[in-house]
Amino acid sequence: MADGAPRRQLGMFAPRKLGAICLALLLGACSTVAPRGPTPVSKPPKTVEKPTPQTGLPEDKERHRVALLVPLSGPNAAVGQSIANAAALALADTGGKTLRITNYDTGAGADAAARKALAEGNELFLGPLLSDDVRAVSTSAGAAGVPVIAFSNDPAAASEDVWLLGFSPAQSIDRVVRYAKSRGLTRFAGLIPPGLYGRNASNMLLRAADAAGGTVVSMQNYQRTPASIAAAIAKLPKDKYDAVLIADSGRIAIASAPLIRKNSGAAVRILGTELWNAEPSLNNSPVLAGAWFASVDDSMFTQFTTRYRARYGRTPYRLASLGYDAVLLTVRISKDWKVGRRFPINALSDEGGFAGVDGAFRFAKSHIAERALAVHQLGAGGGSIVSPAPTGF
Repeated sequence: MADGAPRRQLGMFAPRKLGAICLALLLGACSTVAPRGPTPVSKPPKTVEKPTPQTGLPEDKERHRVALLVPLSGPNAAVGQSIANAAALALADTGGKTLRITNYDTGAGADAAARKALAEGNELFLGPLLSDDVRAVSTSAGAAGVPVIAFSNDPAAASEDVWLLGFSPAQSIDRVVRYAKSRGLTRFAGLIPPGLYGRNASNMLLRAADAAGGTVVSMQNYQRTPASIAAAIAKLPKDKYDAVLIADSGRIAIASAPLIRKNSGAAVRILGTELWNAEPSLNNSPVLAGAWFASVDDSMFTQFTTRYRARYGRTPYRLASLGYDAVLLTVRISKDWKVGRRFPINALSDEGGFAGVDGAFRFAKSHIAERALAVHQLGAGGGSIVSPAPTGF
């Protein structure tokens, strides 16, 4: 998504009026919430038996059963409950009378939650959140012909029956690197944490820099200890890079920034990933002032937060927007989803895309949500957007 690069504009497609989906939250954005593209090529339906409700929920003849699979117990319970609350808020805002959304706790076992949801006749899964849970759920869901719109950001979790709505670190890194290159920065370095996220980030940094016409001069791995971080920064070649990507949380960035400035000078631009968007307090850190990262535009999320607080009396987790937007997506598609029929998965391939709290997105052929991202600059007063999110793809 380089600045100035040609993109198909959402406005090129005749927008579908939202009717019930025209939320107070979305205000004047209703005309762009459901842009419509060319009719996707249909796939033949799977020849599998539709799950028959056996226990739990009463029979529904006028509503679709949709399962929300999130952690409601265990260490991630607070995040899961926030997502569940947001999903309920979206259903109330849209007046989605054709949907019954039921919560299933993946904290006690994702596979068990999926099996229970299937036994109770759910025809679509929203969630889970963690990539391991997505894999556990997808086996039984796929065998039953039930699609999964998961909230993971692990690209390896996507499959034929699984679409990922989570925020992609690869897209974030690509966007911020291309923007940096457009501002004259051509030599990049990277500080890479351990684990899958770090490996994916390092691969994307190499690809993004090459695609933008830049060069990665050095990448250093570290463990999350002060000594290891300092040693990794000391290995970066002095005066050889214009920007350094810190592919980690704000805590690591705050610890790293002073050492980077000391090692290579104040002119080096610090770059981050979409992880930083969940940490608005980073704007108050002087050592990160001027740093860039790419993520969704938060203007709609701010409005969503106000509504969420009014209903639940607390501030939502940043990932709560995934629950809200997943329900918006389902409500929109449900207009062409007849009760008693399977979920029309071809509708997920709409090239015109969808929109919600986190802006415009569409599912690529990889089944990973392609998002319109803005480039944010950290600084006092809440920071600023230095490159707005594109209006299309």
